[in-house]
Amino acid sequence: MNIVSTKGRDGSAQPARPGQLTVSHLEKAFVSRQETVQVIKDVSFTIEPGQFFTLLGPSGCGKSTTLRCIAGLERADRGHIAVGGRVLADSETGAFVAASERDFGMVFQSYAIWPHMTVAQNVAFPLHANRRRHKLSRKEIAARVEEALAMVRLDQYGGRIATKLSGGQQQRLALARALITRPELLLLDEPLSNLDAGLRDHMRSELRAMQLRTGVTTLYVTHDQAEAFSMSDVIAVMDSGTLIQQGAPREIYSRPATTFVATFVGRTNLLSVTRPPAQTTGVVSVETNIGPVLVNAESNRPIATGDSIVIRPEDLQITVEAPPAGRGNVFAGRVRRPVFLGENVELEIEVRGEVLMSRQHPRFVFAAGDEVHVELPVDRCVVVSGAAAGVGSHIHAPGEPAGPDKNAAV
Repeated sequence: MNIVSTKGRDGSAQPARPGQLTVSHLEKAFVSRQETVQVIKDVSFTIEPGQFFTLLGPSGCGKSTTLRCIAGLERADRGHIAVGGRVLADSETGAFVAASERDFGMVFQSYAIWPHMTVAQNVAFPLHANRRRHKLSRKEIAARVEEALAMVRLDQYGGRIATKLSGGQQQRLALARALITRPELLLLDEPLSNLDAGLRDHMRSELRAMQLRTGVTTLYVTHDQAEAFSMSDVIAVMDSGTLIQQGAPREIYSRPATTFVATFVGRTNLLSVTRPPAQTTGVVSVETNIGPVLVNAESNRPIATGDSIVIRPEDLQITVEAPPAGRGNVFAGRVRRPVFLGENVELEIEVRGEVLMSRQHPRFVFAAGDEVHVELPVDRCVVVSGAAAGVGSHIHAPGEPAGPDKNAAV
């Protein structure tokens, strides 16, 4: 394979490294008699060698279509795709490598297990089906199968009929089959969605451990934030065909760029900015629908009316006694509904006609009607683009009746 330079996001030539995936200005539309639907809109990203990179977003956001374009199962209308400097698709030159020639491993949502084959035969199938490319003897294929099954801890099940495996074992079988060709890139399209909740949690750890052992560059597609946070080196959040934000899991959660990202990746409180601050850097006072709130302004992004302030429920500090004088972002509130969940207590607290959601340690005991003080730590208040209304925030309309449940933490 000839390794050549590839295109960066800006279209410039970039040096290639084995296992590096580059996607530049990808676009894809589906056309019917009634309409044209733009599924991918100018998507660009790079996955570094050995990274576990996740496309995260709701159903219909374009994440699976992006993966299918990378796999060669769909042909993009525009854009450039390359792995390790090998150009797989380029709309400018017309280059396009067929899916069968890309040598990627792929696991589908359904696993696509051959029911009439044994576990070992399922794993060996890619090598037998493409002898022209792999050119391995039967002895070499058997060794590869043994290696792949050991990798996913199925080495005792080679002779079993594949349909006799449990759901988790079938998922691992699909991974072994994807890895047997020693692919440069592993593509996973919602591979855990058919498992029950407990097994899904277990398989997240298994899958990440396998990826770390093999070091294979991995692109994972999911709508599940827990999967994305627990496994990924980098998360790219998509919505309506557009890549909204990408970064490390902690960055995506604690420093979201928009209200969509903030609400999609976890429960949160959103406060509408009703008047921007006079200054643009440092700690500034922003007028909101509960009054002035101090935030750290980002020097590269001015705060505007119509933006929102994000603060996560676990970051709210709740006290019965008033904090010392001079503390910023302290508001009087009233508990509307405490819910004991075992590992924490969730509180709805009314503050100046708005309801904030808080998550506290279960040792704290609260009852509906309790008067409390709510502190919004300045360093945890993040300004994002987009209005609070209509995006699923946990700030409810004034006058919404509180539930009758007086569920105190005990």
